[in-house]
Amino acid sequence: MPRKNNSVNVIGAGLAGCEAAWQLAKRGIDVNLYDQKPGKMSAAHHSEQFAELVCSNSLRADGLQNAVGLLKQEMREMGSIIMEAADATKVPAGGALAVDRHQFSEYITQKILQNSHIKFTAEEVTALPESGIVKTTPQNLNSAGTPVIVAAGPLVSDALAGSIADTVGGGMLSFFDAAAPIVSAESVDMSKAFFASRYGKGTADYLNCPMDEMQYRAFYDVLISAETVQLHGFEDKKVFEGCMPIETMARRGFQTPLFGPLKPVGLTDPHSGKRPFAVVQLRKEDKEGRLFNLVGFQTHLKFGEQKRVFSMIPGLEHAEFVRYGVMHRNTYIQSPGLLNDCYEMRARPGLFFAGQITGVEGYVESASSGLLAGLCAACDVLGKPRPRFSRDTATGALAAYASGYIGADFQPMNINFGIMNRLNEKVHKKDRKQKISERALQEVRAIASEYETEE
Repeated sequence: MPRKNNSVNVIGAGLAGCEAAWQLAKRGIDVNLYDQKPGKMSAAHHSEQFAELVCSNSLRADGLQNAVGLLKQEMREMGSIIMEAADATKVPAGGALAVDRHQFSEYITQKILQNSHIKFTAEEVTALPESGIVKTTPQNLNSAGTPVIVAAGPLVSDALAGSIADTVGGGMLSFFDAAAPIVSAESVDMSKAFFASRYGKGTADYLNCPMDEMQYRAFYDVLISAETVQLHGFEDKKVFEGCMPIETMARRGFQTPLFGPLKPVGLTDPHSGKRPFAVVQLRKEDKEGRLFNLVGFQTHLKFGEQKRVFSMIPGLEHAEFVRYGVMHRNTYIQSPGLLNDCYEMRARPGLFFAGQITGVEGYVESASSGLLAGLCAACDVLGKPRPRFSRDTATGALAAYASGYIGADFQPMNINFGIMNRLNEKVHKKDRKQKISERALQEVRAIASEYETEE
């Protein structure tokens, strides 16, 4: 039976919250969307727009040979607003899907605000609403209740974080994440830099700043001794491995960055005719190519130190830094055992979580969790059975990881083929990922057909 109250509350207008709201609204369900911006901004946010990309402008690989590429295609099949916006605002990035971050957020903001089923309120939610959320068991479900999707993000305010911690029994964890600096294109010295593809694949969309061994050694020595911003509040100061500050990476060893973001594979410096010892690659931030970010240069160096150290990179001696890198706290809950595979709290049906606060990592993964939470909440309101995404799909595998990881060391994770079901058939290694993707998309397309939207 459908619920008498045909509405859902969504807390947070980031990637997950906007995706959840969109999936609900497309099915004719009224959404009350709340966000603390623009009245209150976190340390990492700069824009008043929805779905702001606070770190990189890249949504990573876009082919079906990569798990995140598969996840993106699954979301396209399900009518994702995040993927619609990304495809509409993409910038050249070889095999990756990168976007003009301002146009991306503006696209989503306008779509959300123009939807008649979505009512946006610029207000900080300081505590989880009680009305309509089950406090004990599913048998006590109030049919007149209003489901709630908490997509407050990893930068959730202290007040709401406290309320969430009380609700989930104190199972809140944290790590640190970082963003890379951005420079203006016109300030890059093109007598030293050159355009080429990333790792010798795709088109020449990346701006490359090459270093010989002597230049790299000088840069390395200064980088590892540069002054960082002091982190407060967490004694362990742990960082997410997939978004590690460049100075932290460098301190692991002289060679470490050379096997990471400074890897010169597939590149020849046209100025010297030689392969560089190391290379710093820059990726477009906007379609016009006026701004570039330093790929893999997430950092929490002090701003003055960023200017001093990164200006040692050949071609960036006189670079104009339009935004310096920042480091911020990411907070997530202990989702395994707490949430089910619809990102709904087991002990309180009707209360969903979505986004990085669930322990999924990455823009696309966050939006995927919002899509699934929104779709499941919509089914509850409409009195329909919920969809079941198996671990044959990237969507289902990600939800299964967040809800069912059995180890004692649960940490944020990007989507990967390792958490998906293996193929039952023997397939040549080079064809394996393609076959996994084809199997997944067959299931997702069947679900998309069954759960078609009314508008």
